[in-house]
Amino acid sequence: MAFEMWITLGILAAAIILFVTEWLRVDIVALGVVVALMLTGILTAEEALAGFSNSAVLTIAALFIIGGATMQTGLAAAIGRQIIQIGGASHIKLTLALMLTAALLSSFLSDTGTVALLLPAALLLANDAKLAPSKLLIPLSYGSLLGGALTLIGTTPNLIVAELLHEQGISSFGFFSFTPIGLCLLITGVLFMVTLGRQMLPTRVSSIQSQPVENPAEMIDHYRLPGNLYHLRVRRTSGLIGKTLSASGFREDFRINVLEIRRRSEPRRPQTLGFLLREFDSEPVERVSILPNPDLVIELDDVLVVQGEASKITRASSTWQLGVQAINRGEDELLLTKEIGIAEVLLPPRSSLAGRTVIDLQFGSQYHLNVLGLSRPGINTQPDLKTTPLKFGDILLVQGPWENILALRRVRKDFVLLGQPEISMGAPNKQKAGIALLIMLGMIVLMVSNLVGVTAASLLAALLMVLTGCLTMDEAYQSINWKALILIAGMLPMSTALVNTGLIEAAAQGFTNLLGGIGPLAVLGAIFLVTALFTQVLSNTATTVLIAPIAFASAQSLEINPQAFMMAVAIAASLAFGSPVASPTNTLVMGAGNYKFRDYLKVGLPMIALMGVVSVLVLPLLFPL
Repeated sequence: MAFEMWITLGILAAAIILFVTEWLRVDIVALGVVVALMLTGILTAEEALAGFSNSAVLTIAALFIIGGATMQTGLAAAIGRQIIQIGGASHIKLTLALMLTAALLSSFLSDTGTVALLLPAALLLANDAKLAPSKLLIPLSYGSLLGGALTLIGTTPNLIVAELLHEQGISSFGFFSFTPIGLCLLITGVLFMVTLGRQMLPTRVSSIQSQPVENPAEMIDHYRLPGNLYHLRVRRTSGLIGKTLSASGFREDFRINVLEIRRRSEPRRPQTLGFLLREFDSEPVERVSILPNPDLVIELDDVLVVQGEASKITRASSTWQLGVQAINRGEDELLLTKEIGIAEVLLPPRSSLAGRTVIDLQFGSQYHLNVLGLSRPGINTQPDLKTTPLKFGDILLVQGPWENILALRRVRKDFVLLGQPEISMGAPNKQKAGIALLIMLGMIVLMVSNLVGVTAASLLAALLMVLTGCLTMDEAYQSINWKALILIAGMLPMSTALVNTGLIEAAAQGFTNLLGGIGPLAVLGAIFLVTALFTQVLSNTATTVLIAPIAFASAQSLEINPQAFMMAVAIAASLAFGSPVASPTNTLVMGAGNYKFRDYLKVGLPMIALMGVVSVLVLPLLFPL
């Protein structure tokens, strides 16, 4: 084997190990691959950086923006609510409704966003129907994954294999090319889940069954927050006057969260008699709300809205000479404004937060959010935030600026943001939902009619979403999953390196020598199986980038049309059914359904085998070999 082959294999092996172990972020690994290929001379700088100008990467970026607009306008939520109402109280009907709704939405939006959107509704439906949520949430996750096979833009692997065919000058896939096989797989998957799969699913009480993450008001009630909320009034004699919030020691010394500061809009008029200065105004005083930050200077008459244990509040008020007043249950709205909100975040497997307490993490300083409560599966009482080490499945109730809450989505290794906080914010651009729908429909028409290419149509739709005010440009940037884009752009050159060094040809030759004598169907089945196995431990993007060129070369070696092989790779790469960490959607429902690792193996492996049989039988009919 040539020296260049060994170098390329070494880089690939190192990347796979880092992907599986998650010792480094996947985007850092992908960038490392690019740099390594350049430094070793395997690829030129132009070849190594070509992934960043690849049309598939640009298309995916545009689709992230379009998906963000549908969330920002409330369009996705409205569609989901309308369709899911047909579920009724029957287990079978609920499973059908959830899986079909998830599949429809994920055929245009991201599968993770789809599950996050429908999870609260699924929990409510399970509660109303007296069903264990564990009977519905794996079907919800699997439905979203199957929906990716319905359209060209349903999932990243579809776009990658279509782009590879286009680069090779071979007839590529259109918008609905995936729909026939996608429908076959979806129907098969739904039938399996309402029959055999239904029996395989466990019956367990959800870790958040009593709190289905439906809205902030229910979260407040679930965590019994009103009893821990207080007003602290800064008296004239208080030593806090003129000090910064960080110097107060509220968080470090007293374990108190400062949620908001309410300051007089106009200074208090001087009083000649000190006894006329009441600790709390008997008449309404107009105040402005100020977001807390460490450098904010505290002034006389400020009212601090704080959360903490009564004993800690008493000690802080005594130390700093503050007036204290408890907040009544009717004043829960103090936690929620247009700028500030609350949300729940789930700790996924391999989160770096596991084993450490909220205090150890300095959560407030690092993420600029307050942790108001902790919920743990199987425990009715709320663990102590100060002393309880966090672990997988824990749910944190966080409070702070909406933008900081939404920023947790970008730390996917450590957090899964439950529900859609945009909905709690009241879908700020709700009036633009109709415009967003028209733009999406227009994009689909352009793609289906082939008037313009997929990349041009998606970029045009993304631009129109911004120009029509469905979301701002800043919101568009925030809606893009930059980690995913870097991963794709960084791994695409690896395919080029595998081709240039002859490794793709060698792997394809191995496939054909081993199974070619049996027939093309055997090779197709083997490619499907290898891809499905890889995607249980790697991302579907990395899996597709690695396997698709081998599949293409195998088809060429067998002198058959490559479309069936390429579509098999795209489909198999999305069948992340066998592990809770194989897909973010599986991770998202794991805590809510109180699932174990074995539950995914028990239900997922038969699903993968069934999808493989259907694909191998149907694909040659749709794309003759």
